[in-house]
Amino acid sequence: MNGCPIDDRALQQLVAELEATPPRPHHSSLLDKAGRALPGRPFRAALSRGGWYRPGGVVRVNGERVADNLERWAEKELADCDGDMDAFLQRHVDDGLIATRHSGRTHYFVAPYGPAPADFLQLEIEELHEVLDRHLFSPNDPPTDLQELIDPLHPVLLEAHPVAPPHYRFRRLTDMRYVAARLPAPVGQTHPLSRFLGDWMKSQAHAKSHFCDHWIIALREHQDRYRNAVLSAAPVSLHARKLKSFHWDKTAHGVDAANQLLAFDRAAGYPGAWYFHLVAGGLTPGEVAGKLAGDLDAGFSYLREQDAELLTQWMRAPYSA
Repeated sequence: MNGCPIDDRALQQLVAELEATPPRPHHSSLLDKAGRALPGRPFRAALSRGGWYRPGGVVRVNGERVADNLERWAEKELADCDGDMDAFLQRHVDDGLIATRHSGRTHYFVAPYGPAPADFLQLEIEELHEVLDRHLFSPNDPPTDLQELIDPLHPVLLEAHPVAPPHYRFRRLTDMRYVAARLPAPVGQTHPLSRFLGDWMKSQAHAKSHFCDHWIIALREHQDRYRNAVLSAAPVSLHARKLKSFHWDKTAHGVDAANQLLAFDRAAGYPGAWYFHLVAGGLTPGEVAGKLAGDLDAGFSYLREQDAELLTQWMRAPYSA
């Protein structure tokens, strides 16, 4: 994709090496291969996000592989039956076919190479594990069309026994400086992520640690109504899970409010974290921002100068990254 820091040939070689690497708990072999492909830019694990799955293939009851891709196989088989679903069902009624699914986790690895917030590489790798999902169809409740076959309303589910060992699949390798320089925005406006990165540059957090020590950038590509490729980008906190239990006392003022902010920042691991979680992720409630702004107007001075400036700007023109 655009923004990849190595040429196509080197990328293809890297992808082949990474996808041939057996997954390990700390991804040491994968990180070693990525580091050798991009010397001087060692990657480190940043975040893993799981709990998702996608359709897999088709196997027989005895484990014999029929197809790697359920949808492509079903389309071809149905076409061979001239689109007649009854004929398709008769062909396979005694085959004991089972649909599988890929249970997935996405691993994000980062490699900073400069002081600016967007000066880092982000490597995204999926870890997939193919498991049994369901009987392909039930003779007692047969599908009436291709869509019902691929995604039935009432599937006959099976225990998720493994079909194959886990494996890595490359998703993307991106230079975030390239992405940040090309974020779309209406004329006269700033893309929310660009503003977020700019706020990081102004904050004390910038002097303490790199942006990618605390955030990754979730990327998504889609087509607009004119079929032009559009890239969306949003920050995702590495610490959101441990911060979700933080309880804000929205009535606190003065010293009590200052202590709350300090506790939140310490839990997150960097100064001004409360502000960035106000902008992205919503862990800092908007009401807290209003209380803090009220304290500023009342003459309280517990906020750092940079934080007070960022809060004031946000109150004048709120945004959500």
